[in-house]
Amino acid sequence: MNHRPARNRHHGLSRLKLFLALSRTPHGLLDMATPAFAALLWLGAFPPARIIALGLVTVFAGYTAVYALNDIIDYRVDREKARMDGGLRESDNYLDAAIIRHPMAQGLLSFKEGLLWAGGWSLVAVVGATLLNPVCLLIFLAGCLLEAVYCGMLRISPFRTIISGGVKTAGAVAAVFAVDPAPSAAFVLLLFLWLFFWEIGGQNIPNDWADVEEDRRLQAQTVPLRFGPERAARFAAVALVLALTAKAAMVFLSGIDPKSLFALVSLSIGCWLMGPAAIRLLQTRNRVHAVQLFNRASYYPPAMLLLVLIAVLL
Repeated sequence: MNHRPARNRHHGLSRLKLFLALSRTPHGLLDMATPAFAALLWLGAFPPARIIALGLVTVFAGYTAVYALNDIIDYRVDREKARMDGGLRESDNYLDAAIIRHPMAQGLLSFKEGLLWAGGWSLVAVVGATLLNPVCLLIFLAGCLLEAVYCGMLRISPFRTIISGGVKTAGAVAAVFAVDPAPSAAFVLLLFLWLFFWEIGGQNIPNDWADVEEDRRLQAQTVPLRFGPERAARFAAVALVLALTAKAAMVFLSGIDPKSLFALVSLSIGCWLMGPAAIRLLQTRNRVHAVQLFNRASYYPPAMLLLVLIAVLL
């Protein structure tokens, strides 16, 4: 099939939107709140302006590159999905489809264009991470490697969700090392566990649930397909409870004061954002409520960032 005419219909801003769709930028911008939150929570104050500016550029570049890398590695699989009856599922209510899903697989961007886009932003992320702290560079490279492993396990094991949890922690852990070369090991561990379980319960399992029909035809191995809707919903709920618990404990090792009040408010926000959606998914076990949980969980990091900004400013 020749996709060149489809690409030719997009120019200027419209074409830029295709690249942003490749990197799932609306979702990536929400994820950027996580490193900022982690750094502010650990310090309990703003880092130097140079670190803030360099960190923002590096974080944007890193998330832009890694999300694009996902589509590059999954290019053949996504092409299979696009050729299926009905093509790729779109949804106005699904955050990851806010612009367009998998523009390379749909022939709107060439594989070479996607590779250049991801490579360019990767270079920016590598330079920025090196300037911040060489440890940040190692974490970024490890995140990219884990992302490749995650994509490669689509038809192998549902336990790839564990890899996904590890990938999502990379930005926040790197941010802590960017503002402090020797942070508390206990704080970093709790930060890792918080994001690890949030990713599994609020992002990965619901996201796979949204693609369950496509994945079934591809004979993919995901938690909803392998363990069934009931157990998948329970796994997601338990993971979110563990995430909220780790988050509350993490506050008491941070530089934020008053710690008890901050922990209580942050726990309340997390329960309000994700609790009702998780309960509905347990009750109904359908795609609509899985997408709702994914979307509401995606706004959890920005909500935490807003909360820590208020605490630091006050």
